[in-house]
Amino acid sequence: MPVLSDVPHSGDTLLQQRRQQQQWLASLAAGARSQQRLAALAVCGSGALLILQAAAIAWLIQSIVVERVAIVQAGPVFGLLALVLLVRSLLGGLAQSAAGDVADTAKLALRGQVYQRLMERGPLWLRRQRTGELGELLLAHGDAIEGYYAGFQPVRVEVVVVPLLILAAVAYVDWVVALIFLFTAPLVPFFMMLVGWGAEAAGRAQLGELARMSGHFADRIKGLGLLRLYGQGEAELGGIEQAAEGVRVRTMKVLRIAFLSSTVLEFFASVSVAMVALYLGLNYLGMMSLHATVPTLGTGMFCLLLAPEFYAPLRRLAAHYHDRANALAAASEVERLLVEEVSSVSANEVISAPVSIEPVQRHAPMVQVQAVTLRPQGAHHDVLTGFSLDIAEGQRLALVGPSGSGKSTVLEALAGWLPPREGRIIVRDGVRIGYAGQRPYLFHGSIADNLRLADPAVSNARLQAVAEVAQVMHFARHLPQGLDTVIGERGFGLSGGEARRIGLARLLLRDPDLFLLDEPTAFLDPQTERDLLQALASHTRGRTVLMATHGEVAMRWADKVITLPANVNAHTGERA
Repeated sequence: MPVLSDVPHSGDTLLQQRRQQQQWLASLAAGARSQQRLAALAVCGSGALLILQAAAIAWLIQSIVVERVAIVQAGPVFGLLALVLLVRSLLGGLAQSAAGDVADTAKLALRGQVYQRLMERGPLWLRRQRTGELGELLLAHGDAIEGYYAGFQPVRVEVVVVPLLILAAVAYVDWVVALIFLFTAPLVPFFMMLVGWGAEAAGRAQLGELARMSGHFADRIKGLGLLRLYGQGEAELGGIEQAAEGVRVRTMKVLRIAFLSSTVLEFFASVSVAMVALYLGLNYLGMMSLHATVPTLGTGMFCLLLAPEFYAPLRRLAAHYHDRANALAAASEVERLLVEEVSSVSANEVISAPVSIEPVQRHAPMVQVQAVTLRPQGAHHDVLTGFSLDIAEGQRLALVGPSGSGKSTVLEALAGWLPPREGRIIVRDGVRIGYAGQRPYLFHGSIADNLRLADPAVSNARLQAVAEVAQVMHFARHLPQGLDTVIGERGFGLSGGEARRIGLARLLLRDPDLFLLDEPTAFLDPQTERDLLQALASHTRGRTVLMATHGEVAMRWADKVITLPANVNAHTGERA
């Protein structure tokens, strides 16, 4: 399911957007409904037992202090009080554990949805994003919603049930105190609502600033070697310091709002409790009499004990209301990074489905490109118009043309990365396509680990054989640990040609029906290029290869050459 649907950001749809964000937050915890109910029942059960606890304490004070009952005779009530305290402690632990499970489930669902959305965007979209900022979607934004499920949701149930139970119990013994509770309670949620608007806006700004700082810092770390090479290390410290200062300012603003709201809410709750104490004190002093008889000491203690507990769920809700604001801010940031990117595409850039997989005749071409118009993502003009091509089984095709003619764009379209603006690409049912680009992503780890991404269960013998075919062993055998040599992220420590050969070997492990190769022989010396093409011809015998290239040797290696001119029209030509 999508993270959030596309909702316009206008004043008329703000309420609808807020409701949609809350529904999305609720859907994240759909897999932990039973744990949510368990947490709610535990919280409400603890609140109900609180009334019994207050009643037991009030009875003990009335009996022992006023009525002079022997402590031994009050033994059963002491036992009941101890049991209630133990059960409430167990229920509190149970509620925290269940709420924690709900939060873990929601965080996992969030990260799963974000990851799925990133996969749907595809590698071309990801190339233009800041990886550090996207990483915050899986880390900081996940942590931002944890308090919503572990804190706000259980308290939201508690604030509906427990104060009503306390109000009913207090009304049974003293209706005046119940009226004080009833008229002072709305002050807390009213102020909480006012503060919540500012808290959400501040939380959204803080999360956005944190994501930008993370992206800035991660990008600089990845390019640290280049920055040092050009002597820009000290200059970049100023940019990092400025980004960190922005996070500090935003964080302090959030904390100021939190502390201010908590102080005011505590003030209102304290004043309300003081009003109850004042009323009871005036009654005991004989200065006020709203009842036929003066309330007993036990009655007064019962009301006083429950007075702070009546406002406690409201105070806790106010404290966790910032968790709700942070969760809504996180939802808004997820929407901004993963949804609005789509809405920014103009109407004239609406594109059709990338690839059609159809059951075609047995001897028909395995891939048919029918009058497609292609435009690289982010470009403002088409590079190919009306381009057609039939690819049959077992062919070796060379795609040639000057730089900018659209060779890489054609391969990306055939790989399913780039949907055509017009026309269509038909792939015969069951055909598996593999693509090795000019810039394969290599992770920090050994060369062998990077190869095993294509097939984690590959045997060492096959791994070695594929590395020989792709000419990886041409340079790996000279490394300290061969294929077990550790390389840096994005292939740090390798040349561009060496990284491409690892990408090619990774593709060979996948063993697709159609190999799409983008400049696999670039940066190679003539002998290594010939060795690579000879080994590739042997390894892919019976398979189809479409190779974008500038090399004469690769063109002679191919059965057919497809030439893309520099203009928008394309034609094909066969090698003599």
